[in-house]
Amino acid sequence: MVVTSSKMLAHILREFRYQNHLSQTDLAKIVGMKQATVSAFENTPDSTKLETLFKLLAGLELELVVQPRPKNISLLTQDEVEDIW
Repeated sequence: MVVTSSKMLAHILREFRYQNHLSQTDLAKIVGMKQATVSAFENTPDSTKLETLFKLLAGLELELVVQPRPKNISLLTQDEVEDIW
């Protein structure tokens, strides 16, 4: 999944939390933080510390993968475009 903004990342993590039937409080307990911190990330991710992000990713059993961005999307095959979206 390609993420291009902090708001998009927060939305995706919230969706994973929902899929795992976890409340903000449940996730906060798993990672050892306050529910308010989880809420702050989901609602205003621009000010979130990287440490918080990585704790939330770990709590949801997710990982961050960084790779080069394609130079020109029109040069990609249909399968590659589908992988991005």
